Amino acid sequence: MTAAIAPSSAGPRRIRLADTGPFIALALVVLIGVLINSSFLSGTNIANVVTRSAFVAIIAVGATFVISSGGLDLSVGSMMAFVTGIMIMTMNRLEPSMGSNAIFAGAGIGLVVGALCGLLNGLIVTVGKIEPFIVTLGTMGIFRALITWMSDGGSIPIDRALRDPYRPVYFGNVLGIPVPVFLTLIVVLIGAFILYRTKYGRRCMAAGSNSDVARFSGVSVAKVRTMAFVIQGLCVAIAAICYIPRLGAATPTTGQLWELQVITAVVIGGTALRGGKARIWGTVAGALILEVIANLMVLSNLVSEYLVAAVQGVIIILAMLAHRFIK
Repeated sequence: MTAAIAPSSAGPRRIRLADTGPFIALALVVLIGVLINSSFLSGTNIANVVTRSAFVAIIAVGATFVISSGGLDLSVGSMMAFVTGIMIMTMNRLEPSMGSNAIFAGAGIGLVVGALCGLLNGLIVTVGKIEPFIVTLGTMGIFRALITWMSDGGSIPIDRALRDPYRPVYFGNVLGIPVPVFLTLIVVLIGAFILYRTKYGRRCMAAGSNSDVARFSGVSVAKVRTMAFVIQGLCVAIAAICYIPRLGAATPTTGQLWELQVITAVVIGGTALRGGKARIWGTVAGALILEVIANLMVLSNLVSEYLVAAVQGVIIILAMLAHRFIK
């Protein structure tokens, strides 16, 4: 009887560790930051770190749906650049006739384009029955080539008349909370509700856990995975809306290597890369961990800030090893 009870009693402990692990890791990284540089906890620095992490966090919420459903999207960085370019071109074209209202029109177009990009990825994966890795590797090149062609290898700046009206979307705040962070909270709350409280969320994880069993249970795996890619595209568009006022332009390097950051944030957060398990709030913690580490590399002289991508690569490998050992 004792032997039979022991495994089940150990199970909940592992689940609690998996749930709280990302937040424990975040607290440890913050503690290290305080020990390395006393100015780390200054209000300005913390606001900067949280705001800069908002873009990756928003996109990573969409990636949580894709990965938990058994997919993978390597095109999010290039998609971000492409959507940003389309939005800026739309705003610039409409500004003479619409004034500052062109910002809302451009944001609407951005959401539509993002959703269509996600739909394209999803349909090629599900209808074409091609591995998501190959599909999104291809569309990553397509989106990056399109923004390079649109900008003629340079940049697409937003019209000067729109810069001041658009600034509050990145530099403003709502009740003392930076606007990008406020939008991130809204996206995370909606994502958590969909994933944990709706039939689609349960079907999403069922499709990632075992697609054959899910299909025999009446779940349309193709529709579930396609919708996950659409959600990913919408999240990329929302991040683009927040990102444009920061630099005021789209370039061929916009969003470069963001796919690495997004996937790393999702994996650190506790979502299984093989699918079937998702942690929305853990994903947010993962995005914060990455930005805190990048911030520490800037504030300290321990490691060159040019090695940020290398450190992130090491982190995702270590996170995968941790998942394997826990399993």
